[in-house]
Amino acid sequence: MERYHDYVKDPFEIERRSFEIIGAELGEKNSSGLKADMIKRVIHTTADLDYADLLQFKQGVEDKILSTFLAGCTIICDTNMIKAGISKKLADKLGLDIKCFVDSDEAYREAREKGITRSMAAVDIASRLPGKKIFVVGNAPTALYRILELTETGALEPEAVIGVPVGFVGAAESKEALWSTPIPAVITKGRKGGSTIGVALINAVLKEAVKGLGK
Repeated sequence: MERYHDYVKDPFEIERRSFEIIGAELGEKNSSGLKADMIKRVIHTTADLDYADLLQFKQGVEDKILSTFLAGCTIICDTNMIKAGISKKLADKLGLDIKCFVDSDEAYREAREKGITRSMAAVDIASRLPGKKIFVVGNAPTALYRILELTETGALEPEAVIGVPVGFVGAAESKEALWSTPIPAVITKGRKGGSTIGVALINAVLKEAVKGLGK
């Protein structure tokens, strides 16, 4: 057992040293501010420095998400993994709801009746909620396309969309489609992405929002 005594056990020290290493390895790409914090948290989650280039932010989107969190909104997730990963402690301090409808009875019923995917049905259900909404899509390109369709018809007005679905079929294309719209958005270029990316981005902004409240 003694040969293992040198490993770091303090979680705060592990995180501090991790971000220190990330900053050093980013080199000239290293910067400060909310957008930089979001990128670094994704890299921390994935151990993949490629995300410094893969992540794309519409102008001012990070501040838009921050101000929406401070004003109050519902965070809509396309997977229960994202819902579980978002810090409930931080969200509760801001009075934010976190919802995922993909496994709801209503989504099963609407998907069957409309002949669409449950991910699309979940977006339809979310669109009927009152108040401001921020969407986080980490898995289903069909959910992202549905957000675009409903926004185009005026049935949905998202404050912002984090569109980072991962995969080989429709993922890259759906993100490019989101990028071509006026919707405030964060995307990952190409096939890479996933629920953990969405969680990291949201939690980075939640931490900043709570810091602003002094809580």
